[in-house]
Amino acid sequence: MIYSRLITRLGLKSWTISNRSIACLSALPDTHQMLQKTCRDFADAELFPIAAKVDREHIYPAEQIAKIGELGLMSIVLSEKYGGTGLDYMAYAIAMEEISRGSPVIGVTMSIHNSLYLGVLEKYGTEEQKQKFIPGYTDGRKIGCFALSEPGNGSDAGAAATTAKLKGDRWVLNGTKCWISGAYEAGNGIVFATTDKSLKHKGISAFIVPMDAKGLSRGKKEEKLGIRGTSTAQLIFEDCEIPKDNLLGEAGYGFKIAMQSLDAGRIGVAGQALGIAQASLECAVDYANKRIAFGKPISKLQAIQMKVADMSLRLESARLLTWRAAWLKDNKLPFTKEAAQAKLAASETATFCAHQCMQVLGGMGYVSDMPAERYYRDARITEIYEGTSEIQRLVIAGQVIKELSK
Repeated sequence: MIYSRLITRLGLKSWTISNRSIACLSALPDTHQMLQKTCRDFADAELFPIAAKVDREHIYPAEQIAKIGELGLMSIVLSEKYGGTGLDYMAYAIAMEEISRGSPVIGVTMSIHNSLYLGVLEKYGTEEQKQKFIPGYTDGRKIGCFALSEPGNGSDAGAAATTAKLKGDRWVLNGTKCWISGAYEAGNGIVFATTDKSLKHKGISAFIVPMDAKGLSRGKKEEKLGIRGTSTAQLIFEDCEIPKDNLLGEAGYGFKIAMQSLDAGRIGVAGQALGIAQASLECAVDYANKRIAFGKPISKLQAIQMKVADMSLRLESARLLTWRAAWLKDNKLPFTKEAAQAKLAASETATFCAHQCMQVLGGMGYVSDMPAERYYRDARITEIYEGTSEIQRLVIAGQVIKELSK
């Protein structure tokens, strides 16, 4: 079991639940509570101490990602049949928050790899594809990426200009994918390309592409506002050939694979955003308790207390939305709307809490000696990737109108 592995790895003989856990997790099974506590301790000991250096020096934290891989977190929802940990999405959401609280860089790597590489392969891959492309990718030493976005399509994922043409027993890909997280670290990628332009989004197919395939190159690493420890770059396909058997699912099924995969991925991004929001709240309260002004800690000032209350309210609300989406997925119920709500609420809460944290810290919040400004920079991307806040609102509205129009 992952729990015994986590405890052994951290040298814990027993575990207790923090006050935050009692408030937020008491309705969950003991195993999930243990997972939360253990991941939190691991993040405090292993991730938070290196987070500033990772950001400042743009370092990919391979050692720490391998460590969470040893704990089973890099394949947390993958079934044990394929070497995964075999836990549910509720556990995934909880672990994502706690790992991201220590390092959002590691959090996003964990999210993409679990939801958009292993999750996609397990759900849509043939048995032969699973046996070929999953081994070696369950312990964090190798990761996968997800290539959907293009320079010209933005939120219009159905307008894929990258093409794939079948020539004999090979698919030949041409085009460019952009904003690919982990482009330089990934060993394999799930890539979407148009196989029949006349069918528009119904002519998009999904492929498993090794990153060392002939004809595939990477663009420059993008200079980013935040999440600097993982590379983001273009994937450039110039007559890139892959075996015919690397088609994932059926031809023309790619758009559906992408949309359904992003539903699950949004639970992971929500967890990442919650981790940033929680870290921001904790930073603000810690500073407010230590900063003396007008003869007392500023935590005694009503203006500061209003900020803390608003941060806590939004954080707890977003967390419950995220857990609801995870619960629905675990119970095989529709969760598209709920995943979008969770991602929207959590990402905007992350930005809000990071902003309020900086306000509480004042000038100290603006300098890199404190983590507040890093939280603010890291939070912003959660409102953009895996569907912008605007797209989430469209998804939610479409689902609500459909539900109420029956």
